[in-house]
Amino acid sequence: MAPPFTSLSSQIALITLTTSIFFLSSSLPPASSATTPTPSHPRPFKKIYAFGDSYTDTGNTVSTTGPSGFNYVSSPPYGSTFFHHSTNRYSDGRLVIDFVAEALSLPYLPPYLGKKADKSTGINFAVAGSTAIRHRFFVKNNLTLNITPQSLVTQLQWFNKTLEAQGCKGPTTRSSQCDEAMNDALFWVGEIGANDYAYTLGSSVSSSTIQQLAIKSVTGFLQALLTRGAKYIVVQGLPPTGCLTLAMFLFSEDDRDDMGCIASVNKQSLDHNNVLQSKLHDLRTQFPHSVIVYADYWSSYQTIMKSMGKHGFREPFEACCGTGGRPYNFLPLSACGSPSSSSCSDPSQYMNWDGVHLTEAMYKAVSESFLNGSFSHPPFEYLLGRKKQAAGKYSSVVTDST
Repeated sequence: MAPPFTSLSSQIALITLTTSIFFLSSSLPPASSATTPTPSHPRPFKKIYAFGDSYTDTGNTVSTTGPSGFNYVSSPPYGSTFFHHSTNRYSDGRLVIDFVAEALSLPYLPPYLGKKADKSTGINFAVAGSTAIRHRFFVKNNLTLNITPQSLVTQLQWFNKTLEAQGCKGPTTRSSQCDEAMNDALFWVGEIGANDYAYTLGSSVSSSTIQQLAIKSVTGFLQALLTRGAKYIVVQGLPPTGCLTLAMFLFSEDDRDDMGCIASVNKQSLDHNNVLQSKLHDLRTQFPHSVIVYADYWSSYQTIMKSMGKHGFREPFEACCGTGGRPYNFLPLSACGSPSSSSCSDPSQYMNWDGVHLTEAMYKAVSESFLNGSFSHPPFEYLLGRKKQAAGKYSSVVTDST
């Protein structure tokens, strides 16, 4: 079970639309089932909408529809740590977005393509293998091998269809239906863009081109959400992708940084994040009534690596689940879940799960740094405070009108 998010709980405990409700200030409990954490506090948000790639996807792809390098996500040992069966998450257990849902006393987010799921408290639009740039760019440049056709644009289209089904129609429509869908929702934009760089590796397409197009796409996506009325958005940056097992396997041992990771790849991710943060600053100016939080994945990951023992980790680069043994336990054609693969006995000691994706333990450490630590800018508690103020104003309006 995950330890409670104690500092976050005290913020959540303040958020209520009435002043007559009293409740305990104890910490939020972790979920006891695979679908519905039991709420113990009034929820600061009624729903979460999530977007991103395989680091956030909770089931929009399966073994036959996800990235071809990971054809066994629907089978054990995926999901073995927490759910005890595969949930089509690319990890041994929960992801960052799952810990976010737990912290906010909301059920785990069902995937958009899960037709029978209860989606009243949120939807996950993230797709494993998804890119920030439109799919047609990769088709035009003959880079369609192993590429998921759904991009961030697709996810936005799915979201717009969801709003239209609730009576909120048109990209700039503002109505009571739109307010109901947007005002009490947290928008969580998981990391997106890493696949764009990975898919063009070794091609004639420059990383600067990818950076420009990916940032433009993410910025346009965020503008679309904000124009529709999104008030509370968290945007994750890219992690240091040069620390992933795949990068360590592919790149020269001469290309190393002070973390022992691939220096050139990490610099690429860091440069991307710096440009992204500049764009978020502009969006805050353009939409002053919305709260836009940057979740610094890169710095969080770096800090965790530098204090691995504190978090219980002993393996920063070796994949828990894979083939080949030390130093990386990773062979691209014998991925986790394949007949020749095996998994470690204690995933909580590993940062990397299958060579590209992280373990539940690592996702948990990262999520705590976002929710309770110093790696969200402004802090996540500030976002909760703004939500509390908005709820108080709404309460006053309701009281005055009765």
